[in-house]
Amino acid sequence: MDVTHVLAVAPVSDFDSAVLWYERLLGRPADTRPMAGLADWHVSPSAWVQVFRSPEHAGTTLLNLVVGDLDQALSELAGRGIVAGEVQPGAEKVRFAAVHDPDGNRVTLVENPVA
Repeated sequence: MDVTHVLAVAPVSDFDSAVLWYERLLGRPADTRPMAGLADWHVSPSAWVQVFRSPEHAGTTLLNLVVGDLDQALSELAGRGIVAGEVQPGAEKVRFAAVHDPDGNRVTLVENPVA
């Protein structure tokens, strides 16, 4: 199997509110809105974050985003009104902290995932 992209999908109940929250999280508007109820952010050449209107599944997603500098990322988010939970240590040099979208989908920022 030759996988070319990873699409991480966050199901949400209130699409418009969720899009505004993810714009704050990712620091910019969606790159595309290919259909009603779907917004895409191309976070790297082969990885996208999608917000999809699906009230029956809202709040069930665990999304991990790897960042180069966790402290800087958390500071940027705080400046946009998104406050993360406590920074947690992982194995060796790994650290992470989570935020939650309006539906409760958890977005975890991870630093040094393969330290």
